[in-house]
Amino acid sequence: MPITDLLERNSKLYGEETALVEINPEIQEPQRVTWKEYSLIQPTSALPYRREITWSVFDEKANRVAHMLLGRGIRKGQKVAVLLMNCLEWLPIYFGILKAGAIAVPLNFRYTADEIVYCVKKADVDVLFFGPEFIGRMEDAAPIIGGERLLFFVGESCPSFAEDYHRATANCSSMPPKVLVDEDDEAAIYYSSGTTGFPKAILLKHAALMQSARMEAIHHETSHEDVFLCIPPLYHTGAKMHWFGSLFTGSKAVLLKGSSPKAIFDAVSQEKCSIVWLLVPWCQDILAALDRGELRREDYTLDQWRLMHIGAQPVPPSLIRRWKEYFPDHRYDTNYGLSESCGPGCVHLGMEHIHKVGAIGVPGHGWETKIVDEQNVPVPQGQVGELCVKGPGVMVCYYNDPKATAEVLIDGWLHTGDMARMDEDGFLFLVDRKKDVIISGGENLYPVQIEAFLASYPKVHDVAVIGLPDPRLGEIAAAIIQVKDGMTCTEGEINQFCTDLPRYKRPRKIMFADVPRNPTGKIEKPKLRERYCGVRLVEAQNQG
Repeated sequence: MPITDLLERNSKLYGEETALVEINPEIQEPQRVTWKEYSLIQPTSALPYRREITWSVFDEKANRVAHMLLGRGIRKGQKVAVLLMNCLEWLPIYFGILKAGAIAVPLNFRYTADEIVYCVKKADVDVLFFGPEFIGRMEDAAPIIGGERLLFFVGESCPSFAEDYHRATANCSSMPPKVLVDEDDEAAIYYSSGTTGFPKAILLKHAALMQSARMEAIHHETSHEDVFLCIPPLYHTGAKMHWFGSLFTGSKAVLLKGSSPKAIFDAVSQEKCSIVWLLVPWCQDILAALDRGELRREDYTLDQWRLMHIGAQPVPPSLIRRWKEYFPDHRYDTNYGLSESCGPGCVHLGMEHIHKVGAIGVPGHGWETKIVDEQNVPVPQGQVGELCVKGPGVMVCYYNDPKATAEVLIDGWLHTGDMARMDEDGFLFLVDRKKDVIISGGENLYPVQIEAFLASYPKVHDVAVIGLPDPRLGEIAAAIIQVKDGMTCTEGEINQFCTDLPRYKRPRKIMFADVPRNPTGKIEKPKLRERYCGVRLVEAQNQG
């Protein structure tokens, strides 16, 4: 069964029910606007505060996109890229691509013009949809990738080098296209997050997408009555595959174009959201706002909010302990995954295992795991090795890169590049990225463990640990600490706090600065290494 069948089923079963809501908190005057009403609004310089579409309109819009692509000569297996900020058009375009039998290629909204060109060429893209935020970059990229490639603009005031998406699809059929698509067909190419260098193109089948949808609904007990709040970018497998739980159950989802604590609480309260996926920085911001009294629980309707879950990066246990102080009734889950495993959930904590906070959990629905050494031999329980996963969500390959594929896909097992260990109860604990391990004086230091410890200090808002070159020890651990707003912190305080760590694990350098994270919440350690490695370090100055 291809993933598109779920959309068609929802259109038949829940046609007049709301499928998607878009909220833009930057617009000052709230309006409630349906898709049909929106089509009658005169063009303005800003989107309405709130837009929504039903399942039937969602499906019809996707069908129009599919027919438009087919009419332009796009055939099964050809590649169509999407370069959009989260918006109400995003998912209908994505599903229209799939209904045409084409392969969807979502692109990171942070890509420069050069990266757009690289990714379009790498994936052999034939068509690209882009939004108004990318006109400048596309002006630079269009002369290189234009020509035979079709460029469609999704917005107002279409630039001269592209075609207007709304005009191109307006008169296309809203009926399902007659293209046979099954679960063994290739569906999408997602690019890796780029934290390890230039992104790799990850090819996934419809079966992998269906696995994610089914697994998400099972893991989080999603029902048709749930409302999912989606904040992270849809180009990433994390956001998309978590939303697949809503697709699987035909339930409503809210796309929030903003991540401030107030915007999140407003959306949860007004839209009656029951499931919210947050990233570590957003949790930290919410807790800080509650601590300062800028947010008050009693000012919002939050009783229906039953589940808060986190993915994309290691989660400090201290963060969840603090969260439960404010939200004792919340269920919680940690989701581990990577784009090569069709996003989050190949390992997950499980809502019933909150006593194991700190672990990434156990194999997800339909998945197997093992931990191996450098010779690909399973390590004894309790020892650290590379985490490998196997299941129906594993990628087909790195597109057009057989060498890189062979390095990570071995006998059906995906080698994740993450170091992990299993405890006596069978729970997996993420230790660190294989390449991020710091070897100091012959000892292996795992930054994630040190980061989790430092994150528990009351003045620390965020923290990253990297290795710095050292002539005697080879490397030393350096901690970059982002202090909470309104607080001051000194190197002496951190060093005193770290006396509870074994001596060899204590950071040798303390620096106070902002911790950069990418749109999916992962610490951008290459940026930190570029900033601090190979440069003479001065004594840390308190910037808190």
